Amino acid sequence: MTPKYDGRLTLNPFKHLDVWGTLCLLVFHVGWAKPVRINTRNYKNKKRDTILVAAAGVVMNFLLAFVCMILHGLLYKYGSSGLILNYLYVLTYYGAVLNIGLGVFNLIPIPPLDGSNILAEIFPRVAEFYWKIRPYSMWILLLLLGTGILDVPISLLNSAVINGMWSFVKSILRVGFVTTGGGTVI
Repeated sequence: MTPKYDGRLTLNPFKHLDVWGTLCLLVFHVGWAKPVRINTRNYKNKKRDTILVAAAGVVMNFLLAFVCMILHGLLYKYGSSGLILNYLYVLTYYGAVLNIGLGVFNLIPIPPLDGSNILAEIFPRVAEFYWKIRPYSMWILLLLLGTGILDVPISLLNSAVINGMWSFVKSILRVGFVTTGGGTVI
């Protein structure tokens, strides 16, 4: 049971679709792809490698956001006006914001999200608790999201990460401010 064995080493989006995840996306506006099965027996250091695998998606989200922010800042600093440039400007802005949102969301410490896998490896008692609630964890997550209980913490963390990364990018590129392309100044 590895991604290669499951035929998941492809860019074909249909190989990654999950029926329930797609239905929930349409109904609740929160969806997911098929989980990637891993074989921890292939790891040299189970604890470290499990944490690295769990963190890989989140790190990639933040890396993509950073690249989008750099491109956005460069477009702001050196670009001129024009329809295509404006589309790229908006695309890079929302690419950054959406990737940060996905990264923050995946850090929520509720199974099956990556944050829970990281915590479970670091704290064995947490792992025991997660195994007990695992059959109900998706419903718990949907309930917390559906009732809005997680809205404020997610929003605060999202804003902190976005503002921190924008500040860093702006200092690198030496730009005073960056806009969304729709007039919003960040």
